[in-house]
Order: sequence, then C-alpha cells, then structure tokens
Amino acid sequence: MSTHSIRDLLDAALTHTGLIDPTTGGPLRFTPHDFRRLFITDAVLSGLPPHIAQVIAGHQDINVTMGYKAVYPDEAIQAHLAFLARRRALRPTEEYRSPTDEEWTEFLGHFERRKVSIGTCGRAFSTPCIHEHACVRCPMLWPDPAQRDRLIEIRDNLLARITEAQREGWLGEVEGLQVSLAGAQDKLAQVDRRSSGRLAVNLGMPRTPDAP
Repeated sequence: MSTHSIRDLLDAALTHTGLIDPTTGGPLRFTPHDFRRLFITDAVLSGLPPHIAQVIAGHQDINVTMGYKAVYPDEAIQAHLAFLARRRALRPTEEYRSPTDEEWTEFLGHFERRKVSIGTCGRAFSTPCIHEHACVRCPMLWPDPAQRDRLIEIRDNLLARITEAQREGWLGEVEGLQVSLAGAQDKLAQVDRRSSGRLAVNLGMPRTPDAP
C-alpha cells in the first residue's frame, strides 16, 4: 500500500467519525507518522523505559525519541523509575546485595576453569558438566581456531579407533566413538567457518513479483 492510499483511508475514517479539529474547526486529520508519536507517548507513560522505546522506534539518538513523546522529560524519568521499582519488587532482595570477596573470587575463577585443550567451555556459572567432560561432543564448547591441528588429530584417532573396534568386534564401543567423531567434525566445521570470515550470508535483494 502506498503512503497516499493510507492517508486517504485515514481521512475517510476520520470524516466518518465526525470529529472536528478544535484549532481549525475542520475535520480532524491524522498522518501515519502521528501514530508513532501516540505509541511512544502511551508506551513511555505506561512504564516502558525510554531507551527501549528508542530501539522500537529505530532512533539512533534518544533525544529524538524524547521529542516524539508528548510528555515532559520529568514525566519520562518518573515513569522509568516507577518501572524499575516494580521490577525490583518482583525480584528477590538478596540479588541486590554486594558480593563478598570470596564470591568475587569464585566468579572470576569460574572463567579460568573453563579453558580446555581445544577451546573454552561456555556452560553457565556454578553449573556442573552434564557431559562428564566429553568436551568434543558438547555443544557448549567454543573451539579455538589455533587448535585446529589438535582437532584433526582427535578426528583421525577416532576414525582409527572405530576401524579397530569394528575389526575386533567391539560393537559396544562403535556407537559411542561415532558420536564423538560427529562432535569432532562439527567443531572442525565451526573453526573453518570462523577462520574463513564468512559469518554472514548474502541473501541478495528481494524481488517483488511482476504485476499481471
């Protein structure tokens, strides 16, 4: 729909209501852009943080968003403070205490203990490893591109072990080794994607169908 068509529909709807502009005495008029201002004003006064309204409106400068609102800055600040107070009232009070030195040490040590030979473990703080430290199988492992040669050694070793297990009839080990092999191949693919620098996919420009 074109902008002109939308304006015509708005004019027709407002004329049908019979509403009068108190300033001009003529029919009330709205533009599509007026609805952005109405939305931002209502959202902020209802407690939406101004910086969130900025993102929704697509503004690079929050002052532009503040200018959209038909309210004073003090009202926006008070609405934001009320929003924070409501959120904090719903959360446990112990979350807002200052951590102890021991807790800080434990938190920082969490990241030091996540480094493994082929990358870094990304599991959440203070959570156990649910894969019994079988890192090559784990989707939470962030592989290090510098350890690509080590990953190749692991993959080749797994291939050799699968061949050996099949030859010796150790069929109970084959399935587990194949799971590890799939994990190693996936980690190699991740490393290659990151190393190539092609993290974004160009989908091209969309084309509209030709009118009949």
